[in-house]
Amino acid sequence: MCPRTHSTGPAIETRALRRTFRVSPRTQALSGQSEVEALASMDLRIESGEIFGMLGPNGAGKTTCIKILTTLLLPTAGEARVAGFDAVREPNEVRRRISLVSGGETSGYGVLTVRECLWMYSQFYGVPGQVAWPRVDRLIEIVDLKTEQHTRINRLSTGQRQRMNFARGFVSDPEVLFLDEPTLGMDVNAARTLRAFVAEWVREREGRTVLLTTHYMAEAEALCDRVAIIDRGHVLACDSTPALRRRVQGGQHVELEVLAPNGVTLDLTALTGVAAAWGAPHPERGTRTLKFRLPEGGALVEVLRRLEQAGARVDGIATRETTLEDVFIAVVGRTLDDSGSADDSRSGGSAT
Repeated sequence: MCPRTHSTGPAIETRALRRTFRVSPRTQALSGQSEVEALASMDLRIESGEIFGMLGPNGAGKTTCIKILTTLLLPTAGEARVAGFDAVREPNEVRRRISLVSGGETSGYGVLTVRECLWMYSQFYGVPGQVAWPRVDRLIEIVDLKTEQHTRINRLSTGQRQRMNFARGFVSDPEVLFLDEPTLGMDVNAARTLRAFVAEWVREREGRTVLLTTHYMAEAEALCDRVAIIDRGHVLACDSTPALRRRVQGGQHVELEVLAPNGVTLDLTALTGVAAAWGAPHPERGTRTLKFRLPEGGALVEVLRRLEQAGARVDGIATRETTLEDVFIAVVGRTLDDSGSADDSRSGGSAT
């Protein structure tokens, strides 16, 4: 379980939370598995007032966890409590106190304008009109849609609709806000503005809590009080970013830009203490980034020799300070870009 950092009660708590999915007959024939475990006895405690980050590769269980906490999915076993209420036995109480923003979602009714749509969502939660309209107008300014406030939703660009969707998550002033990849596909300036607003929103009133999933390490570092790293349904590490960094400090963090013929693999497991992971390819140069940490006294020349033996060529070398991505690679053994064993959405499967 994540270590407790505050004295107040938890905004979110899960105990031995488990979720499995039956796979389709076709998938079962290919894999030999009748079910996939999305969450495996997950324990989490998120304190009131925290911005809590959840990091994991595709298929780690992040979205499944959020769906259970927001009452969209039933767990196979275990307990989930949000704002003090059981997400299974008291779903209506949970729904009154939460909001969910999913990146890439294009919610809203196309014939309504931006302002009308945000007001409509405020009314779903029973926000009084004298409170709702000023809040809607403030959110429109924050997401930079003042010029488009009287534009119909179906005439907005994809980016504009994403920003409206982000604003929608705040119109009810929830106790607990779930942000599932909220800045996915947004331009850099818009994402930076929205991150700043989230941090300000949490500080404005005691008790506001955010659970954030993201693929952007910088986003997690900038926003989160604590971060949980999960993979294949398990919590592998959970702490503040500085504390997580201390776990992998020592030695030298190295990035190599490598030109390798197709099919070339590199095995560094024989080198004690070296955990390597491939980063994203660079198609314009035909190279890939190899990231790893050398332990104290580790020899970079040995890594270079093994690359040469494998038929690969090093085009660039850089060393740097410990980052959250270094922690992630050390804990999970691969980067966020690498897919897990199964997709979070489990499309086509059925629950058990």
